[in-house]
Amino acid sequence: MNDLILILALTALGYFAGTWAEKRHYRSIREREKQLLHIPAITMKDIPYPNGEIRSSRLVEGSAVISIDYFKRLLAGLRNIFGGTIISYESLLDRARREALLRMKESAPDAAVIINVRIETSAIGKYSAKRNIGCIEALAYGTAIELNKQ
Repeated sequence: MNDLILILALTALGYFAGTWAEKRHYRSIREREKQLLHIPAITMKDIPYPNGEIRSSRLVEGSAVISIDYFKRLLAGLRNIFGGTIISYESLLDRARREALLRMKESAPDAAVIINVRIETSAIGKYSAKRNIGCIEALAYGTAIELNKQ
């Protein structure tokens, strides 16, 4: 009986710790998105600036690896049995993509715009070959355009 109580207590602790960490990460993402709102990250055919205004252009990238906790992995496994949307994986992908975009923007603080932004994602870890996701990597990259100071 004591073993069952210990297992349930550790499971509850894992759930609450994972939920707390995820909420803290989302709060950090929202704050940083507000700070970097002045740097648009877009995909476009033509650059909206004439050549004389552009000082430099360079490749910028940002990557993030986000892991899923064991409790959410267990719930995802149950969802795989019964079918339906796996919300824990959706939030994992959302956090990884947004974090990668933020890191890309942070690598180009003087950019007026980041054009032709692309995001790549992949599952990594020892379970990824078995279609059981352990971690998600997101890579965001684009071309940072810096303008001449006027």
